[in-house]
Amino acid sequence: MNYARFLTAVSAARKPSAIRMLTELQQRSPPTMISLAGGAPNPNTFPFLSASFRLKDGQTLNFDEALMKRALQIPELLTWMKILQKDLHNPPSPMDMCVTTGSQEGLCKVFEMLVNPGDNVLLDAPTYSGTLAALQPLGCNLINVSSDQHGMIPAALKEVLSRWDPSEVHKPGSTAPKILYTIPNGGNPTGASMTTQRKQEVYELARQYDMLIIEDDPYYFLQFDKPWAPTFLSMDVDGRILRNRLLL
Repeated sequence: MNYARFLTAVSAARKPSAIRMLTELQQRSPPTMISLAGGAPNPNTFPFLSASFRLKDGQTLNFDEALMKRALQIPELLTWMKILQKDLHNPPSPMDMCVTTGSQEGLCKVFEMLVNPGDNVLLDAPTYSGTLAALQPLGCNLINVSSDQHGMIPAALKEVLSRWDPSEVHKPGSTAPKILYTIPNGGNPTGASMTTQRKQEVYELARQYDMLIIEDDPYYFLQFDKPWAPTFLSMDVDGRILRNRLLL
C-alpha cells in the first residue's frame, strides 16, 4: 500500500535516522561489544539483579540477572510487544510498531503525521475529548458520524461518504476524508462497543474510499461480551489500520 498521499509535507520530508541503522548493527553484534552510538546503556550498570512477581492465581514469575538485563533494553521490549500483538490479532498484512510515552502522545504523533489544515477527518459522535484537543489545533474539519449503543453506524458513515465519488479520491484537490478515528471498545464517553458486523462494514467502506482507520483501543482487555469482537487490525488485509492502545 502506498502511504505517500496520507502524509503531511513535514512527515514526507523526514528521512530515516542514522542512529536506527546503528541500533540494527548493534543487535547483530557479539554480546561482548558495548556501543555508545545508539544511546543503549551498558546492562552491567543496571541496579537490578533479579525480580520476583506474585500473581493473583498463585503463580510466581522470576527474572534472573540475565533476563533483567534483556528486559530493561528497548529492543527486547519492542520484540515482546510485537509478538504479543501478532498473537492477539494475527493481522493478515505485515505489521510494524513504535512505542510512545502513552496513548495520548501516540495519537498526537499520528495526527501530526497525517492531518493537514483543511483536511476532513471522520470520527465518532460523541468522541474522546483528548482526541478533539489534539485535532482542533491542526486546523482540520471534524466530521461527526452518528453512533449508538453498538458504536459507529455504518449506514451513517456511508451517508457521510456519499458526498464524494470513490473513483475521484486520488485526484489532486480531492477533499475526501483520508482518515477515520474510532474507539471500537468501550467508547469514551459513550461506553459503546462495535460488533463484528459493523467493523467489517466500516472497514470495507474504508477500503472503498481508500482511508486509514485509527483504531484507538485502550479498553480492549475490558470487554465483557464473549466472544470478543475481532479488532480492525485482525481484518486488515492491506495495511490501513493504525492501532493505538495501552499495554495493561
